[in-house]
Amino acid sequence: MTPSAERGRGARPRQPRRQNRRRSVRTPATAGTAPPGTAPPGTAPPGTAPPGTDLPGTAAPAPPALGHFQTLPLELFQMLLNYLPVKDISTLSMVSKSISARLIRYIATAAGSRRLLLQDFHQEPPAPRGSASILEHYRALGLLLKRCTLLLPTRDRLRSVQRLLQGVSCFKLSGCAVPLRCLGLRCYGEFLQILTAGWDELECHRVFNFLWELSNLARKVQTVVSSKPGSARRLELRIRLFCRGVLLSPGSRRSDSAFWLTRILKPWPMVNQARLLYIIFGPVSSRDGHVVWQKMTEGPTDESSLKGLADAIKLLYGTEAREWTADDVISLVDELSVVPQEWLMENNARLLLLSGNSICFTFLASKAVNGRAVELARLMVFMVLVCEKDLYCMDWAVRMMQKVCKVFSTPWERNNFLQCLENCFARMLMDMLQAVLAGDRDEEDSSFLNLFHLMNAQANFHKEILSLAMGSSSSST
Repeated sequence: MTPSAERGRGARPRQPRRQNRRRSVRTPATAGTAPPGTAPPGTAPPGTAPPGTDLPGTAAPAPPALGHFQTLPLELFQMLLNYLPVKDISTLSMVSKSISARLIRYIATAAGSRRLLLQDFHQEPPAPRGSASILEHYRALGLLLKRCTLLLPTRDRLRSVQRLLQGVSCFKLSGCAVPLRCLGLRCYGEFLQILTAGWDELECHRVFNFLWELSNLARKVQTVVSSKPGSARRLELRIRLFCRGVLLSPGSRRSDSAFWLTRILKPWPMVNQARLLYIIFGPVSSRDGHVVWQKMTEGPTDESSLKGLADAIKLLYGTEAREWTADDVISLVDELSVVPQEWLMENNARLLLLSGNSICFTFLASKAVNGRAVELARLMVFMVLVCEKDLYCMDWAVRMMQKVCKVFSTPWERNNFLQCLENCFARMLMDMLQAVLAGDRDEEDSSFLNLFHLMNAQANFHKEILSLAMGSSSSST
């Protein structure tokens, strides 16, 4: 049968194959079928972005607060800290608040305390060269706790730090049995110095009040300043070491030292201020470290015994101590010169010379203004004697006398002072000569030596005056 016959018998004509039909291609990612209205497996749901892309208005998931330490057990994290220097732990504490909180908990553990709260404060011999000293260790620890407690209020920071340090007995005022050979208070001072660096004055007031109450210093200071000098020797020594080691830590800035010294002295009357200043900075025995109260009244002393007092006076007189006026400092020096009894005038003169030109002139000028010419002349003679003994330039004494003479308001007052000065030289020479002729000599033959120094002092002093006078007269002609 022909094709035409087939068509004639009702057969449908053959449809041409459509060339543009879409053919589905299966891939491993899209194999299988999904229910209607759902995305195939491996594709993002509608309204979400595939991994690695961000849609507008969406935020990427935040990383864990502990970072890679999130996967470590707490015990392993603390074991790792044992291998890090304290400075590196301090840097780690700034990564996040969670890590900082973990570090605080670590320090409070027994292992952390053994690792960070070193207590070998009685090292003999000292640490070898090149190794970190215990003072440096506590500086680094101070920085660590400063950063860990950064977000806390001042009072809470102090309490938190105190809870960590309360087990260290050498940090307490009476906690160490051998305080003279202990570095505990020095380490505590270095620690506090770093911890409070940059704090404002109000916060530092709170620190002082916290330490004052914690150590019960008010009652202890009241005991030593109101009792007979030397009757509470051990307590005097403890207060001296605590104030110098903790509050007045060596190496502190002058402004910080002036602040702490002001806080120590200001609550007390002037008489007690002088007593307390002598306890903290006065001369001590090289044998047991106790304050030597009779040092200034028994005989002339050397510069080393007066240097601490002179530095403290300069600190209070400087611009850093804003709460002290010149009159306050002069009154304190005046009160100090009778602690516990009146000092030898030579020791007064040596203290003024060590205190600097400004304080020395202000002190002398106050006597000139108040009409105390005889006392001023005697003090000036001893200043000349100290210049001779301690090898200061005599030209300084002459120029100081010139400045004082300008303070007098009338020529009569100035001439009266100069007359008193020469009379004082003459009386002192006669007294010393009489002592030599009477044979009052000790092992060092001090009476003859004093006469020798005074005669040389007078000669050199007048030589400078004559040189100055002749120079000014020749220039005027």
